[in-house]
Amino acid sequence: MGILSKIFTWWDGATIGTLLDSSRNGEHVGTDAQGNRYYRGKKPKNVDGLERRWVIYSGSNDASRVPAEWHGWLHGSFDSVPESNLPPARIWEVDYTPNATGTDQAYRPQGALERGGRRAHATGDYQAWSPDA
Repeated sequence: MGILSKIFTWWDGATIGTLLDSSRNGEHVGTDAQGNRYYRGKKPKNVDGLERRWVIYSGSNDASRVPAEWHGWLHGSFDSVPESNLPPARIWEVDYTPNATGTDQAYRPQGALERGGRRAHATGDYQAWSPDA
């Protein structure tokens, strides 16, 4: 199923067409800690003076998996590859956690329907809006 999924699916990594185009028209510039690979175009800059930059995800295509330093590089905030100008890690920094929206691990507040739809009663400082008032 591996080769078929590479031909027909785009949501779980890159298709064969994207991989071929990246190897032919792109220059691999780096890889982040999660295995995402970053490319820049081999062709000269466009009329705006910007070069084409893109990422091929390792696993599902989720933009929240791009670290901040690579996000800045992708959007042209700086020209050099982030690995060359990374500051040392701070003690308060935590490892990446995937975006859980739409999964069973997603945050659901107390009044959410998935948790029974019951919430704590208002304390008196809240009055519900009604169209008659």
